[in-house]
This record gives sequence, structure tokens and C-alpha cells, in this order.
Amino acid sequence: MITWSSSAPELPPLSVAFGHGQHRRVLDLPLIVWLAVIWVLLWGTFSWATLITGLLVAVVLCLAFPLPPADLGLRLHPWGVLRLVAYLLWDMWVSGIRVTKQIFVDHPHRAAVLAIPLRCRSELMLTATAVANSNIPGGSVIELRRATATLFVHVLDADRPEALETARRSVWRTEELTVRAFGSREEIARVSADPRQQQEDAT
Repeated sequence: MITWSSSAPELPPLSVAFGHGQHRRVLDLPLIVWLAVIWVLLWGTFSWATLITGLLVAVVLCLAFPLPPADLGLRLHPWGVLRLVAYLLWDMWVSGIRVTKQIFVDHPHRAAVLAIPLRCRSELMLTATAVANSNIPGGSVIELRRATATLFVHVLDADRPEALETARRSVWRTEELTVRAFGSREEIARVSADPRQQQEDAT
């Protein structure tokens, strides 16, 4: 038996339940999509075969290692997912060209670690943002400090102020798109605010 639920209290939103009793299995669709996105990011290249394989692997993992019914705060916004994937593919391509130019054309620049405060607060969205940013060339993630919601990113050309500002904007843009793809309403409202204004309010 298959049960579709979008608001039932005993099931997470957007979930499918198979069977009854001890043999019951719940597939959390947003979780499956997110696991498939991570699979594609780990491969580093997008293809329909990689995406389909990621979905199948995610389903098998959820069936083999079932989680208790719980609302993890993960939501699925299809338009947001498409925007996130398109942005990551574009940013990986542009950043790859930029890093190649820095290596073979430009003179070596001074590298540094940049601390960038994030706006989201849930551990799930913080981790998702860190994973998304770790796949962009030239901006490797060094550390995610959950206590202060701060992402530490390695920047290649830290001697250029405009490069530092570009790195900050890139991380904040990735954070916003990630939350708009998988976050709750509260998290989406939080990332809609100006990050610099939030920093001033916090201080």
C-alpha cells in the first residue's frame, strides 16, 4: 500500500509510505531529492544518468536504512531546486575559467581564509550551504562554525578587495538559493534580508 501525505501529522511533509506496521517504510521526497543533489555534486558533472542514478541510490538508502517519521525542516521547492542547480553549474564553469586564468595568465596572488557570516541558522541548511560552496573552484570551504553560523572559505586572490567582495556575494547567493530550494518559510525569510544589515543588527 502506498500513502501520499502532504500534511498528515504522523508523516513528514511530501512523503510516501509503503506497507503497514513493522514493515512500513517512509520515503521523504525532499530528502531523496537532496541526496540526489549531493550525489551529482560529488561526481562534479551533471548528466541525466548521474541524476537518475542519484535518485535510485537515495531511494535504496532510505529503504535500507529507514529513519523514524520526523519533520527535519527540509522542504522541496521545485523552482528553487532548478534555480540552485542552474546557478551551481554556471558558477562552477565561470569559476573554473577564472581559476585557470589566475594560474596561467595572471601573476600569483596572495591567498587567505575569509570568514563569511551566514544568515540561515538550522544545521541542515548550514551544512547544505557548505556542501554547495565546496564544489565551486577557487573557493574551497575550510570550516563551518555552527555556533556562530560562519563559513570559512579559502580565497586565492585576497590582495584584491573586489575579489573578497565577490567571494562574499557568491557565498551569500549560494546560501540564498540553497535555502529557497530546501528551506522552511522561516529560513527563506531570514535569507531574504540583507546580510550586511543582519551583521550590523547583531553587533
